[in-house]
Amino acid sequence: MKCCEEHIEIAIDMFVDEKQTAPNIQKIKDNHSLSTTCDLCEKPAVYIVGS
Repeated sequence: MKCCEEHIEIAIDMFVDEKQTAPNIQKIKDNHSLSTTCDLCEKPAVYIVGS
């Protein structure tokens, strides 16, 4: 899941609820963030939360 600064905690909670394990959190590099939006809103994504 891609998320912005505002939704990072919600994304982590959603991942833990679904997978019952802690996610890997990776910061998106600046050159890729221009067209990448948050999965929960339309703001630019800053993190990828997943396994």
